[in-house]
Amino acid sequence: MKKVAIIGAGNVGGEAAKYLANRGLAEIVLIDIAEGIAKGKALDILHAGPIENSSISIIGGSDYSLREQRCCNITAGKPRKPGMSREELLKVNFDIVSGISENVKKYAPNSVVIVVSNPLDAMVYTAYRVTGFPRERV
Repeated sequence: MKKVAIIGAGNVGGEAAKYLANRGLAEIVLIDIAEGIAKGKALDILHAGPIENSSISIIGGSDYSLREQRCCNITAGKPRKPGMSREELLKVNFDIVSGISENVKKYAPNSVVIVVSNPLDAMVYTAYRVTGFPRERV
């Protein structure tokens, strides 16, 4: 069974976890810096599993338990607020994606990284530079 980490348990991360779980595509680790968010969403998805005919493993927390993860999806970041420029969003999310990328590099050095955070092009490049992974894996 494939193992996937979704880092960022907001709307995008939560929906990605639900999609993977409901289709039985991978074992999932849902991670978020906000204590309790990832764990709660993981429990919701797990408890709804029988309704969706899914028995997939999903855990949530703030710990980077990524050692066997083959794919790390970065969905974390602040949303763009009204009146906020792309450059302002870049400054905010650069630090978030950089920190996550350091952890992915450390705990999941053989993984493929999928970045969904905005501004997308800059955040993908940030993850690429920080992880040092080949471009085919980011």
